[in-house]
Amino acid sequence: MTAIFLTHTPDMLANYYGPRALAALRELGEVRLNETGKVLDARALAKAAAGCAIIVSDRQTPGPAEFFPLAPDLVAFLRVAVDIRNIDVEAASAQGVLVTHATPGFIASVAEQAIGFMIDCGRNISASAATYHAGRVPEARMGRQLQGATVGIIGYGVIGEYLAPLCVALGMKVLVADPFKQVDEAGISQVDFGELLARSDFVICLAIANEQTENLMNAAAFVQMKRSAFFINLSRGNLVDEEALVAALDDKTIAGAALDVGRAQDQMPSPALAQRADVIATPHSAGLTPDAAEHQAFDTVNQVKELLAGRMPPGAANPDAATRLARLKRG
Repeated sequence: MTAIFLTHTPDMLANYYGPRALAALRELGEVRLNETGKVLDARALAKAAAGCAIIVSDRQTPGPAEFFPLAPDLVAFLRVAVDIRNIDVEAASAQGVLVTHATPGFIASVAEQAIGFMIDCGRNISASAATYHAGRVPEARMGRQLQGATVGIIGYGVIGEYLAPLCVALGMKVLVADPFKQVDEAGISQVDFGELLARSDFVICLAIANEQTENLMNAAAFVQMKRSAFFINLSRGNLVDEEALVAALDDKTIAGAALDVGRAQDQMPSPALAQRADVIATPHSAGLTPDAAEHQAFDTVNQVKELLAGRMPPGAANPDAATRLARLKRG
């Protein structure tokens, strides 16, 4: 049977792969697990996966350039995530190794958390609960309803497209800024980035993370927002200049923030930001629901099926360079 190495630590295995997907993967080959309890670096991964033709990788485990020459048996490196930025695809291609990514099964889950963040920011839910948990009675503060409020969605990808109609249904005015999309839908207005910042009561960052969007939300961006507005990040920490966000919060340039991502380990919010009273933070868990996790896990199960059948799987990042695939076809 084809040997398959699953890189997930026990907690990542439970949260992001699950028993059903693991059982399905075991029907396709000899599955080896990461029993170290640690995220593996290049050398440790090469040692643990020795003899394996396929690696199924969680998002924490990198595939750096130095790894691929150390893995002569490897045919395919499958990522249980959309983001493959910590996999050196060029280095994999040089060794003839296929790299794949999963599809975004977390669309509904992340969009729902965006709604939850807006309600929490507008109604002081987390702050009131924390005060009660501390044994005190919180002040009853005036809240803000979503109906009639303006939400600005930065980036109109699959999550933004799902989220916008939900906001319309709630009676919100919806603004979208995305230079690569043409938006023509009822109740949704496409505007430029500056106008979105200036008009929105809630600014939700859903843009992709790349060189062009690095520190997209910087000091110049925050100063354009309303002083009563909230900033919400559900994309990647790379899009935010954290020093600028701290300054905006300190100076009351904005009313507060809600963050599911940041620049800490595994794209979690930075602790210095997460501990602030004017910030609501969750540990990169917006997409952590059974439906979302199983979707991406089963993407890789199906990719393994396709590979073993001699077909190029969906999600292939470098199909033309994957010269080692012939080894599986012979099997």
